Amino acid sequence: MPRVILIALLGLFAITGTGCSIKPVKPWEKDLLAQKKMQLAPNPLEAYLDEHIYYSKEASSGGSGVGGGGCGCN
Repeated sequence: MPRVILIALLGLFAITGTGCSIKPVKPWEKDLLAQKKMQLAPNPLEAYLDEHIYYSKEASSGGSGVGGGGCGCN
């Protein structure tokens, strides 16, 4: 019985001891996140042209968003 209690306490500590490790971004750190190299698409025009060429070659439209064809399946 003491072994079960010990395991339960260790499990509880493992869950609660980690805490919320996500820290908010400080104002002086936001300049690093705003750099061009940190953006998902650093050059939106180039990304648009790449998508246009890709979908022109595939002879399809769309496809870069959420899946699904209207039948309910994703």
